[in-house]
Amino acid sequence: MTVSVMVVDDHPMWREGVARDLQERGFEIVATAGDAASAVRIAKAVRPNVVLMDLNLGELSGVDATLMITSELPDTRVLVLSASGEHDDVLQAVKAGASGYLVKSASSEELVEAVSRTAAGDAVFTAGLAGLVLGEYRRMAAAPDDSKDKPELTERETEVLRLVAKGLTARQIANRLVISHRTVENHVQSTLRKLQLHNRVELARYAIEHGLDAEPEAEQ
Repeated sequence: MTVSVMVVDDHPMWREGVARDLQERGFEIVATAGDAASAVRIAKAVRPNVVLMDLNLGELSGVDATLMITSELPDTRVLVLSASGEHDDVLQAVKAGASGYLVKSASSEELVEAVSRTAAGDAVFTAGLAGLVLGEYRRMAAAPDDSKDKPELTERETEVLRLVAKGLTARQIANRLVISHRTVENHVQSTLRKLQLHNRVELARYAIEHGLDAEPEAEQ
């Protein structure tokens, strides 16, 4: 299936260049936008699989646009592509619902792989940033909210959830558990529905908050 992508950036040459490069690599570029308001409006109309989002978009930021898009379009994933690698920017983007974060120094190959993985539901981060996000979730988990009843997950769903928290991709999980990639995706989607979450970043956060990332890998 062809992955549909929308590119959002306030620099026309950069925006069109990225769109052209992705199109040449087999992605369907369904729209581009140069500001956050346009990005939200157009995303609602075209409903892309992935929105490639810059953060510095003027008065209404890319974080604002990310929050609105992920809140209203749960099937659309946002991958941030920003010049900033500041920790606060990364955390704000993830809290707004971004599925991943790349800095603009990433190579074309890294960008292509990141867009593909984001469309598949993986959480993708520039090297070094994933640890930052997981570390923040661990700090937030110091005071977990126990007021909500925990949904019942099957043993296999819990096993998959644990590996998601460890940062494994769907294919790596499939290889680890000796099951098909499709079966992994089915377990992930079932778990997302049960936990009322939207993406794997939120899924990883849930797992960390409940200590699943600390479970021994050898436990099967």
